[in-house]
Amino acid sequence: MKIYTKTGDSGNTGLIGGTRVPKNDIRIEAYGTVDELNAFIGLLACGIEPGEDKDFLKKIQFLLFAVGSHLATDQSQTKLHASSIISDENIAEIEKQIDRLSENLPPLKYFVLPGDPSSSSAAHVCRTVTRRAERRILELVQQKSDIDQNILTFINRLSDYFFVLSRYITINEGHNEFFWKNDL
Repeated sequence: MKIYTKTGDSGNTGLIGGTRVPKNDIRIEAYGTVDELNAFIGLLACGIEPGEDKDFLKKIQFLLFAVGSHLATDQSQTKLHASSIISDENIAEIEKQIDRLSENLPPLKYFVLPGDPSSSSAAHVCRTVTRRAERRILELVQQKSDIDQNILTFINRLSDYFFVLSRYITINEGHNEFFWKNDL
């Protein structure tokens, strides 16, 4: 199999279902940002010790492929695959992880800024890319009605997860949180 097909040389690409769209179509922007997020999660996972957190990051990566597939499917041309559906249980699992990580975190009094350790800052990068993905997906939802609400909910919850994970990593590794204070 050749990696290059030359079919995109004119600036168009194919959706699942065969529809051709410009590479800057909002649908491509949406699933392209999800793909970017997946790459950053892989980088974040490199700095996480083996265990529940690293395993959950890998699960998120699989689920993000489902999100990308959902976003890449032109449902006017083909039926959405069952593997492209994000369930209520997937969302509940993120919430469970947020609750687990939050259990022993101190209450927030200030805005948290990215800082040491590098894996905590990587989680912040994942959070910000997730928020951008959410904006792109919302724009897509506003243009098309075939995107399941669970996709938006999942992505919204995921950004919360990365925020809490960043705090958890910082404190768990013995670092002080870096706060923005308006008194500098």
